[in-house]
Amino acid sequence: MKWLVAGAGGMLGHDVVDELARRGEEAVPLDRTALDITSADSVEQALAHHRPDLVVNCAAYTAVDDAETDEERALLINGEGPRLLARAAARHGARLVHVSTDYVFDGEARSTPYPEDHPTAPRTAYGRTKLAGERAVLEELPGASAVVRTAWLYGTHGKNFVRTMIELESRRDTLDVVDDQRGQPTWSADLAARIADLGPLLGRDDRAHGVFHGTNSGEATWCDLAREVFRLLGADPERVRPTTSEAFVRPAPRPAYSALAHDRWPEVGLQPLRDWRPALHEALPHLRKES
Repeated sequence: MKWLVAGAGGMLGHDVVDELARRGEEAVPLDRTALDITSADSVEQALAHHRPDLVVNCAAYTAVDDAETDEERALLINGEGPRLLARAAARHGARLVHVSTDYVFDGEARSTPYPEDHPTAPRTAYGRTKLAGERAVLEELPGASAVVRTAWLYGTHGKNFVRTMIELESRRDTLDVVDDQRGQPTWSADLAARIADLGPLLGRDDRAHGVFHGTNSGEATWCDLAREVFRLLGADPERVRPTTSEAFVRPAPRPAYSALAHDRWPEVGLQPLRDWRPALHEALPHLRKES
């Protein structure tokens, strides 16, 4: 089986390529200089040349705040790009796994994780554009595509919250971190492994089509996560002080609650991703090495 990974230069894209290599799979990693998903010609040439069996789309406009004033550009990458990939995949007989986000929901739930079929109601430009991409993929490639929503990603490639906490622990006596936003810290390597599990099921199992939630299990606030990073570093977790979202006002509102349910995985014979704490424990040495 031959894989093509769009957005291979990003955090998740790197990990998907690494995971496929570990499994002995043939993978073609294409970053944005090699594949512009907003160009129909670029997409067509890539699929015609490489002839992949599976395409994984990790390419995205992820600047959540910038999207509020640059929604047209975000929509081009997050909405039109996935549509072009799905259309080309349909022409060439390829399957597609597309990565999306918790921002497609309103973030106003309080204690019950969002199931995969919960009504979407994005409150930000970023969420609207990512939802457009989801819909495009499922419309253009019915029966041969899967959308995997994720959230609170961290990993060794690129900037993220956990790497920032590692860096700040040695530079700050105390840190104020938001404690009124709750979600699921997710190690990108865990998500990459699950994408590698899901891809081959597309086309073989009708249940593998549709929407899945790819986040580590359990829940935490950003303050909880920062304190756990400090604890694993051997630092005093109480140096991380809880604060509210009002202390860090941003152009795009952050979801107060964005935990995702994982009901679909057992349908295709896969378990939900493990709890976020052991995942962080395993990830931290890798992130410290790269920080």
